[in-house]
Amino acid sequence: PLPELLDPAEAMKPGSVLIHDEPEYVNFGESDPGRNLAAQLHIVIGDVDQGFAEADHIFEAEYEVPKVQQAHIEPHVVVTYWDEDDRLVIRTSTQVPFHVRRILAPVLKLPVKRIRVIKPRIGGGFGGKQEVMIEDVAAHLTIATGRPVRYEYTREEEFIAARSRHPMRVRMKTGVKHDGTITANEMYCLSDTGAYGCHALTVTGNTGHKSMALYVGDGPYRKSPNIRFVADIVYTNHPPAGAFRGYGVPQGFWPVERHMEKIARGLGLDPLEFRLKNALRAGELHPFSTAWSEGREPRPEIIHTVGLEECVRQGKAAIGWDQKYGNPQWHQAPEKTYLRKGIGAALVMQGTAIPYLDMGGASIKMNDDGSFNLAIGATDLGTGSDTVLGQMVAEVLGIPLEDVIVYSSDTDFTPFDKGAYASSTTYISGAAAVRAAQQVAQRIRLRAARMLNERDGGDSIEHGGLQADQIKLGDRKAVAPDGRFVTMEEIGHDSLHHTDQEQIMAVASYYSPVSPPPFAAQFAEVTVDIETGQVTVDQLVMAVDSGVIVNPLTASGQVEGGMTQALGYAVCEEMRYDERGRARERNLTDYHIFRADEMPDLQTLFVETYEPSHPFGVKAVAE
Repeated sequence: PLPELLDPAEAMKPGSVLIHDEPEYVNFGESDPGRNLAAQLHIVIGDVDQGFAEADHIFEAEYEVPKVQQAHIEPHVVVTYWDEDDRLVIRTSTQVPFHVRRILAPVLKLPVKRIRVIKPRIGGGFGGKQEVMIEDVAAHLTIATGRPVRYEYTREEEFIAARSRHPMRVRMKTGVKHDGTITANEMYCLSDTGAYGCHALTVTGNTGHKSMALYVGDGPYRKSPNIRFVADIVYTNHPPAGAFRGYGVPQGFWPVERHMEKIARGLGLDPLEFRLKNALRAGELHPFSTAWSEGREPRPEIIHTVGLEECVRQGKAAIGWDQKYGNPQWHQAPEKTYLRKGIGAALVMQGTAIPYLDMGGASIKMNDDGSFNLAIGATDLGTGSDTVLGQMVAEVLGIPLEDVIVYSSDTDFTPFDKGAYASSTTYISGAAAVRAAQQVAQRIRLRAARMLNERDGGDSIEHGGLQADQIKLGDRKAVAPDGRFVTMEEIGHDSLHHTDQEQIMAVASYYSPVSPPPFAAQFAEVTVDIETGQVTVDQLVMAVDSGVIVNPLTASGQVEGGMTQALGYAVCEEMRYDERGRARERNLTDYHIFRADEMPDLQTLFVETYEPSHPFGVKAVAE
């Protein structure tokens, strides 16, 4: 047998056994299959060497982040069957129903029109259901047998055949002045993509794109930052890594924030003041926007909203930072000399959707009783996007949410949507829903004006009567400036059953030329047993700038879910393998995720800003 390649540093050495020597694997920019390199990245902004030469201090360190699994409670599952019209129906737990249809059509040698993909209610995804995983197998079996097929991964198959987070080794090098001004920043990533290059380039690119963009420096370095990001993305014999919540960003900010803490302590500076001194600010250019893009060619992007300083202020107050940080009496418990309490903080920025690439669509239809059908291709994974998009439509139309009937994620009946990934659903799909609602609202105003003019014997719209733009929508009514109104039910009935009948409806889509970053400050309080090394997380506070929050309850749930997975990432989760590359964790007994009764106290704070690129001012908070 061939030797196992489990260490990416060994796998990329000249002379190592090649995992892929097939021609089709030479498909990424800067790839080198002769060294098991799926891809390489080399991004330089400014004059990095000059920045290091101008520094008073150079700090260098190496960090490592492990391989962890999405561990969604519902595994991958798909049901396939032929319907009465001889079309292949695929009901699947996917984040990307339209991409599933697009990918399967050539694989199955069926035209797109003969494939229908339905995403029912599913139990989580976290990026792990962002690929075609088992849909093709079930579909082939249905085609071969003519029978319905149900295929579900076992938990063991999830660990050995599904996806995970890319493990990485990260080297950091930072130049700073005596006063804490960053003059140059450099990151090198060695990324283990496993047996295949699933999301290999974009995940690792995101690691640098987001984490290295936050700290640009101060003074002259603020306008001309010096940043270098280099990455080797290597094939190994581990199970393939892929998309996982955060999409490469946690692998970057874990070393970056540890490194910032190390620098602040080395210079004797307040760790939060040091970070904010060098952090990106509103009105500044995203430093990576002209150097690298997750989607199409890079284009300049100005950051319009940054609530980071306020996130720090509110987070510090919530956790009692000023009373605890650096306080010896608080850090040590006199009655338990083996315990120490600690407090720490980390800052982060992310992105919202993939600019110039991702698109979502929505259609809205008015019914006889003044209710509305909203059809969206957006994928609700338990994130609450069906509710949130319905709320946005209800607000535009001036009706309660209960009057909006939401249909989602059926490739036959809902408009196209790229799917639930890149923290983009509320931003991209929500903007499409708002655009469609605005068109419907205008048609409702027009009909209401005509109805009021005719009912009260006034002039027509064409002859100076009540105009559509004078009508306000609210409380299930269309109201004129003088208080006269018609109800939504009257408008719906009139439009379908009286004179000049019409179906009031609209279709809209949206894609964004920008990816406005949300920002956050997280604070943690922990207890450490210095004799055993046991770490207990006692409290987490997360202060988040995600623009305008449409639904605080569902948004808080998303933040708390992220904190839960981050806890496991930092404290107890890791996919380990024996010397032959066989998985040691094969179930949720071996692979421990935090239970509800093990969770620390969680607190979420929202710092609202208004993002001008979105009709509701939102930025990302998960989906």
